[in-house]
Amino acid sequence: MTDASSTIFIHDLRVSTRIGIYSWEAHMNQTVRLDLDIGAPSETPFTSGRFEDALDYAAVVARIKAYALAHEHPLLERFAEGIAEIVRGEFAAPWVRVRVAKLGALPGVKEIGVEIVR
Repeated sequence: MTDASSTIFIHDLRVSTRIGIYSWEAHMNQTVRLDLDIGAPSETPFTSGRFEDALDYAAVVARIKAYALAHEHPLLERFAEGIAEIVRGEFAAPWVRVRVAKLGALPGVKEIGVEIVR
């Protein structure tokens, strides 16, 4: 028997937050794009088919949106780390990959961002 592992993903999640190091950024919400790959806390829902055994994707999204609105984040790096802490700590994920992108932050650049794995 081999160890099974599964990944749950939430891609292209758009959230509004105050993020950035410039003074003008502190006074306006910006939309950032998030991609998350989450290690499944358990393989049980794949055999049980029961919602009670599964990671609640809607709860993860709601929690991340609340975090984004409640905090000002000067750096994308800290914002990404905070999301990783939430997913691992509150949703019992063994690992998470978080990719955060500011859209159109620099002239001629579609997106700029950071990716972490915890």
